[in-house]
Amino acid sequence: MTFKLTGLISLLLFSLTPSKSPAQPYAKATFAGGCFWCIEAPFDKVEGVISAISGYTGGEKENPSYKQVSSGRTKHIESVEITFNPKKISYQQLLDIYWRQFDPTDSGGSFYDRGHQYTSAIFYHGEEQRQLAAASKQALIESGRFDKEIVTPIRPAVTFYTAEDDHQDYHKKNRRHYNSYRQGSGRDRFIAATWEKDLPMPTTSKPYKKPPMDELRAKLTDLQYQVTQEDATERPFRNAYWDNKAAGIYVDIASGEPLFSSMHKFKSGTGWPSFTQSLEAEHIVEHRDNALFMTRVEVRSKFGDSHLGHVFEDGPAPTGLRYCINSASLRFVPTEQLADEGYGDYLPLFE
Repeated sequence: MTFKLTGLISLLLFSLTPSKSPAQPYAKATFAGGCFWCIEAPFDKVEGVISAISGYTGGEKENPSYKQVSSGRTKHIESVEITFNPKKISYQQLLDIYWRQFDPTDSGGSFYDRGHQYTSAIFYHGEEQRQLAAASKQALIESGRFDKEIVTPIRPAVTFYTAEDDHQDYHKKNRRHYNSYRQGSGRDRFIAATWEKDLPMPTTSKPYKKPPMDELRAKLTDLQYQVTQEDATERPFRNAYWDNKAAGIYVDIASGEPLFSSMHKFKSGTGWPSFTQSLEAEHIVEHRDNALFMTRVEVRSKFGDSHLGHVFEDGPAPTGLRYCINSASLRFVPTEQLADEGYGDYLPLFE
């Protein structure tokens, strides 16, 4: 009996002993700056950011829905919870990105989204974050960049409720509406006017840029130069990637910025490589094209400013889009070469 009792006590003590497994190196940051689609997007592919989740926080109602929060009656505000690796990116760096995404002088909402549910806030996790946030805000005030008072509050983090699936990665799943919304709201115009000398704000781990024209002429073939720099179109079915089925990513032939993935490539029958969505929404710029007596939407790379092709609304699910791209604008990087060429962050997409 003594043996059994002793064994039972030992078992209980063992079960109550705290685990000595290594601590998780990740940390959290929570920011609000109006529409959560527009705050989530810039953080999605920053090196060191593990995830950026849209949701609601700051209110009292448990498990609120989008409809309830958008009504303005829950006291919650649209926010983004960021999980990051402090060994790769600091909280201060996240703050630097955050301040450039919205108008911190607006106490009544954000651009054309009005109401408390669209106001800004920094929700700190711990005293260190509070101090860093306060110092960052004070530095912004003293910079004189804004004529009006900076009203973004710094508040302790409370329960964060993840938003519905439809709102996660909205800038990727509904790119056309997302871009239209951003432009129509005035957010991009405000950012450009306020931070013009500091843009483009890097949202990836590599500083992509367009090489000088003499370097491009030496680097590119005649066709690649004509397509990317002179808006030419290559011949269908007679180009490098229209029928490429290998796994990997497609980058700008000039700047190297990631643009598309084989995971989103499909056979459109047009004779050009076609994709349902971009790999990096922030690297794609759309322009209305009225050439050839028709209205189309041209797509160009953000940093390289290369002409890529056009996007149409006749693609398959889930986006309904068809990015019709010139092979001459692209360089394909197969999965086995991603790490060696500095694109290792994209390897998890293919696992």
